[in-house]
Amino acid sequence: MKVQKVFMVTDMEGVAGIVSFTEQSYPTGKYYEAGKKLVTAEVNAAVEGLLAVNVKDVLVWDGHGAGAIVYEDLHPAARLLHGRLAGGMHMMKDLIAACDAGVMIGQHAMAGAAAANQNHTQDSQTVDYYKLNGRAIGEIGQFALFAGALGVPLIFVSGDDAACREAEELVPGITTAAVKQGIGRGAAISLSLAEAHRRIGEGIGRAVQKQQEHAIAPLRWPGPYVLEMRFFQTDTADARAALPGAERVDEQTVRFASANVVDVIYH
Repeated sequence: MKVQKVFMVTDMEGVAGIVSFTEQSYPTGKYYEAGKKLVTAEVNAAVEGLLAVNVKDVLVWDGHGAGAIVYEDLHPAARLLHGRLAGGMHMMKDLIAACDAGVMIGQHAMAGAAAANQNHTQDSQTVDYYKLNGRAIGEIGQFALFAGALGVPLIFVSGDDAACREAEELVPGITTAAVKQGIGRGAAISLSLAEAHRRIGEGIGRAVQKQQEHAIAPLRWPGPYVLEMRFFQTDTADARAALPGAERVDEQTVRFASANVVDVIYH
């Protein structure tokens, strides 16, 4: 399978050198702007790795809630998808489906993952867990299944070691690059900047070459699908339970069901 167009999902919490929600990953953090530069540098290392194996088109989605890409520092060969679309991920379906593969840079593990630095699923302050058909999933699983339903395989993930293990359990044959080791939710051992960038560039290039020789299939789970979401506070559950199709399970838990995973995975 020839890989020429890549959709790159980016996040902040899995980047080397970033270990704290309050100091670095939240926009109110005193080191947030410095953290954005670290994110952008890892993205640029990934773009370089893709160009080295003749990928022609890299669309970078700034997937961190408040935005974490420094636009003026972005690699000149990349295109940037940023801002917040009213329809969320559903408005990106055509953009993702037009690509040959998906990759994730700066990814963190799901909420509750043991010793995983800044582990969370979607909202670090409100979400206890997400489960799809009874199986816990995080943001790696969400994207892999969403893109998989559109025929696009997830072939590479970089982030902390727990995020890499999570990706490897979800997608057999995926290539990963761990740039830090989680010691707890608020601490990690990071590689040097140069080493993190080297591992990302080499790893993502290797992932493309592997895909062209022995293609990973898009991730698909059998349906129908039930997404269960448990929140820390009842008012968050109240708001989600007010959405069309919601089933209130208990004071803090809401479910959504569909025959199509695309319709439930990003509720």
